[in-house]
Amino acid sequence: MALIVHKYGGTSMGSTERIRNVAKRVAKWARAGHQMVVVPSAMSGETNRLLGLAKEVSPATHTSAMLRELDMIACTGEQVSVGLLSLALQAEGMQAVSYSGWQVPIRTDSSHTKARIESIDDARVRADLAEGKVVVITGFQGVDEDSNVTTLGRGGSDTSAVAVAAAMKAAECLIYTDVDGVYTTDPRVVPEARRLNTVSFEEMLEMASLGSKVLQIRSVEFAGKYRVPLRVLSSFTPWDINIDEEAKSGTLITFEEDEKMEQAVVSGIAFNRDEAKVTVIGVPDKPGIAFQILGPVADANIDVDVILQNVSHAGKTDFSFTVHRNDYARTLDLLKNQVVPALGAADVVGDPKICKVSIVGIGMRSHAGVACKMFRTLSEDGINIQMITTSEIKTSVVIDEKYMELAVRALHKAFDLDQIAG
Repeated sequence: MALIVHKYGGTSMGSTERIRNVAKRVAKWARAGHQMVVVPSAMSGETNRLLGLAKEVSPATHTSAMLRELDMIACTGEQVSVGLLSLALQAEGMQAVSYSGWQVPIRTDSSHTKARIESIDDARVRADLAEGKVVVITGFQGVDEDSNVTTLGRGGSDTSAVAVAAAMKAAECLIYTDVDGVYTTDPRVVPEARRLNTVSFEEMLEMASLGSKVLQIRSVEFAGKYRVPLRVLSSFTPWDINIDEEAKSGTLITFEEDEKMEQAVVSGIAFNRDEAKVTVIGVPDKPGIAFQILGPVADANIDVDVILQNVSHAGKTDFSFTVHRNDYARTLDLLKNQVVPALGAADVVGDPKICKVSIVGIGMRSHAGVACKMFRTLSEDGINIQMITTSEIKTSVVIDEKYMELAVRALHKAFDLDQIAG
């Protein structure tokens, strides 16, 4: 008897009919003899609705006290989901019990709206499983040391599911979404995109960090750290599909780079249109300048992505970096009011209409000229590169947002990704 964790996204939980189908699928796995823990997201659109109400009441939501209340509001979406799914499972003849994150408990730090999981006490859940119950746990949320409800940020239900699987040493964590696996790129942008049967953990980590929406990056980090077997598959297949067939469907995130894996130089094209570029102009070119600029940004809990420092002229330089578009206005205000006066910089400017496009593949380790091919392809389509960043298995470029889809299609074709057997 294996312990299996299922995670269902918002679209999978989008209506009472879909919730009943999820219950039928989970019940099928339980009847096959598996111990089942299920982590559902809020119903599709519910978190946005709740946060929209909060914004109507109080447009300014940046203080710690306000962020605490946002967590109190946002967490209710998942609580509704676990209650409904437990009722649906009971209607299927299953013993089922639902828990909020604080009831498990899932312990987090106190970074409201962006909390990180610190520990999970699985004793209560294991006791229920031993009694033959299906346990349904809210995703996206936990509790801090002061008993405040916290949320993990968007996509946090993936993280919750993998963290639970890691804590309980589950045989596998199945992430059910509205797509049937991980593709070479978004099929909505490139119809020729192909599903990958397997993808390495390293590639998935890069793709998640670079904008692929299939898995949230922290969930992949958890899977890598604790070596949780992870599979991405669709919840829109018939619920009564043969369980052995279902267990082998979708895309397996693997830790083994073996002969069964696709051996393409580039495995996928990721993109992220949620970025904005900020440039501090006329910064004194001296040691410690990066820390003096980015230190206050980090203190404000703003994540920085691509960084570029230009060549010095007359002892001055320009310093550019990208942030999430939601943090753009706050970053500009912070730099204008604190950093620019403190450094004696000339000005700060920004561009919220940029995007990042990346090629990813473990085959890049052993093949020369991959980045050059990427740059040539973009050049042939008249696409100017503003910033570049690389790692051992990825190359990313920042370009004008209006060229994003053109760039993705061109790169997908240039690297023959439409030829990979799915």
